[in-house]
Amino acid sequence: MLTGRRYLLAFTPEQEEFAEKIGDACRVVWNTALERRRQYRRRGAFTGYVEQARQMAEAKKDFPWLAEAPSHTLQQTLRDLERACTRHGTFKVRCRSKRKSAPTFRFPDPEQITVERVNRRWGRVKLPKLGWVRFRWTRPLGGQLRNATVLKDGGRWYISFCVEDGLVESAPNGKPPVGVDRGVAVAVATSDGWLRDRQFVTAGEEKRLKRLQQQLARQRKGSNRRAATRAKLAKLNARIRARRTDFLAWTANRLTRDHGLVVVEDLNIKNMTASAKGTVEQPGQNVRQKAGLNRAILAKGWGGLLTALEHKARYNGSRILRVPPAFTSQTCHACGHCAPDNRESQAVFRCRACGHLDHADVNAAKNILAAGLAVTGRGDLAVRRSAKRQPPVTEVA
Repeated sequence: MLTGRRYLLAFTPEQEEFAEKIGDACRVVWNTALERRRQYRRRGAFTGYVEQARQMAEAKKDFPWLAEAPSHTLQQTLRDLERACTRHGTFKVRCRSKRKSAPTFRFPDPEQITVERVNRRWGRVKLPKLGWVRFRWTRPLGGQLRNATVLKDGGRWYISFCVEDGLVESAPNGKPPVGVDRGVAVAVATSDGWLRDRQFVTAGEEKRLKRLQQQLARQRKGSNRRAATRAKLAKLNARIRARRTDFLAWTANRLTRDHGLVVVEDLNIKNMTASAKGTVEQPGQNVRQKAGLNRAILAKGWGGLLTALEHKARYNGSRILRVPPAFTSQTCHACGHCAPDNRESQAVFRCRACGHLDHADVNAAKNILAAGLAVTGRGDLAVRRSAKRQPPVTEVA
């Protein structure tokens, strides 16, 4: 299976400057090619990778800085753009901002990449036009190298190797199923009562984050002080993301290792976290409350948990199933009564019909598991009550 290995790079000042130039060149190629595709689409025509690769080769004659970048990285940028336009549509793909988009570029040809281990803590990789670059050897590659991606995150440079580890997807482990509810107060709640949460930002970091954001709002655009403040913010946010990634990977590994089926809600997180500002003619309601809820949802990493589950399930012999999320938090798992007032608070669920008392997120996870078992047992989407296909079970005296 294809998997990734990420390491911290140790660029020299000259290599770091050149890596910035490569990232800028790839960003310009992406934006220029995207705009050219949009111009073609507006007049009913089409242009693809082959034509744009030829145009880029001609542009190198007029722009020497473009010719300095490795050719394979620029070609890979065009391939990534074509894949994105095919999947999402030309007008839905975003341009890459110099201020908001981190520099990144990929070396797709493994024949041009050489990886060596120097000692117990360090390794080195030879990249086209960058030469030998040292990186922290935190784990072995564990497979055949396919490509390498260089990216900048939080002011530090990393390299991610895509390797073929030679493993095949594990057979079903035969362990019991579990339902998982993703929440705001508690990040993960399971149908067997396991609650998993973690604070990704300390109190001191939260104050510092707010102070830096206030400084950024007061500083003049383009100034050196503003650039320094943005660098501090990027470093702090990278530390928060690292904690979140570690939490999601650990949780996903435990869930897929201990359960053969993991059932989650099929949530449209993009629509759930959309702004509630509205328009001038039709302004939104409770905008500040909705903004706070959006931040809380994104801070818990709902989408990242699903990605981590799907990745870990390949190795642990588990299966990930998505079910419709409608009314899972309002329905009593004991009697099936559905009402909005069943949920007394963020953590308490009390059924108004039968009096069943449970943790609200655990009750929702039990409903999610029941919907998933209905799907696997009857082959439908668990939207309506299914007719049983199995013969009724009778007790034998």
